[in-house]
Amino acid sequence: MNGLKTLMITVVLMVTQSTIAQNFSLFEAQSYALENAEQIKRSELDLESAKKQVVETRALGLPQINAESTIQQFLNIPTQVVDGAIMGQPGTVVEFRAGQKYNASAGASVNQLIFNGSYIIALKVSRFYTEFVATSIKKSQQDVLSNVTQAYQMALVSARNKAFVDTLVELTEQLINKQRELYDVGFITQEEVDQTEFSLLSAQANLVIAQTTYDNALIMLKMTMAYPIDGDITLTENLDNLLLEKEVDLSGSYENNLELDVLRKQRTISEYDLKNIKMGNYPQLGAFFNHQYNAFRSEFNLFDFNEKWYPQTVVGIKLTIPIFAGGERWAKIQKAKIVVKQDELNIQEFQRSLAAQEIQIKNELRSARTNLQLQKKNIDLARKIHDNSMIMAEIGKENSIIVTQKYNQLVQAQTSYVNAMVEVFNKKLELDKLYNQLIRK
Repeated sequence: MNGLKTLMITVVLMVTQSTIAQNFSLFEAQSYALENAEQIKRSELDLESAKKQVVETRALGLPQINAESTIQQFLNIPTQVVDGAIMGQPGTVVEFRAGQKYNASAGASVNQLIFNGSYIIALKVSRFYTEFVATSIKKSQQDVLSNVTQAYQMALVSARNKAFVDTLVELTEQLINKQRELYDVGFITQEEVDQTEFSLLSAQANLVIAQTTYDNALIMLKMTMAYPIDGDITLTENLDNLLLEKEVDLSGSYENNLELDVLRKQRTISEYDLKNIKMGNYPQLGAFFNHQYNAFRSEFNLFDFNEKWYPQTVVGIKLTIPIFAGGERWAKIQKAKIVVKQDELNIQEFQRSLAAQEIQIKNELRSARTNLQLQKKNIDLARKIHDNSMIMAEIGKENSIIVTQKYNQLVQAQTSYVNAMVEVFNKKLELDKLYNQLIRK
């Protein structure tokens, strides 16, 4: 009985915990995404793979030790021929079979690279490649942070818009209730009541749209955060405070742009490739050691170690000096130089593009801020006009058609204000991304 009670309590606690919404500020949402986003985890795995590549490349310069063993059965023992003159039979060819039917060998070999220019470059490239992949991780982090920030801001704006429409529905419902009372005593006509009913239906339809937009914004936020889609979240950030933060700092430099950093690292890789090709003109030096035992049998008794095995040991060095390749290496070097020049041009072009983007985004951000201030004044004025119209309508001194016009005017002002907020958020986000300021140092 106690066990059943414990189980029931556990189930209740699990259900209760699953229904509790988790609170997230913008920073907390970003931090959650950085820990859980699959895009970042894939990039981190790429970095682990790059580190293993460094180990693999380094191993090429260490001694390579191998053990080898072979067993052979000659179905036809090789035939050798010699000039019969050596056996006193000039003008003839003497044939004889050389070797035994069964042969075996076992031994070990050691090879050591002493000098190879390509190996030196490959080791440097593999180490640099980890830096390149690390930049890719930062790029993934930036993309995730950008998506989370945009989704979070859209969810806040959608919530504000939903609250606005909800208030309009409530006010319109209050108005129609009072108008029905006025109609009952003959102060207004049925047409005026119907007109207000029309406004209420429009407000309710807008509320459905606003609710759907908010719900979809939360789903998008969960997606970008890698948060369970069926989980509940609550946004704790204040929309007005967040807007104020976007006006604090515009400083930064496009020289810190991540995509520019990637292009520069790509140029470095191309330079390493050029060095590697040039190293093809340098000599290569290696050493080797081989020791093995050989057995020759007429019968298959190779594992009878009482029979004789013949030792063989070889040690030496190998020097390879490139002399002439028909112009192939020269052509490869020239092509690699062209790639480096192309990378330089790509960097210059992208820097010029970033400079232009910086000016454009700052201009658009200033314009968006000015527009937001104007739209804020506009919606305050439209709300004041609408509220006055509602008050007049409540006492039967305002035509319902005029009230509907003022309602539509307020809705239009709210739409413009919402769009202005979104524009400020988006432009500031673009500038932060341009300056690589989304990733907290």
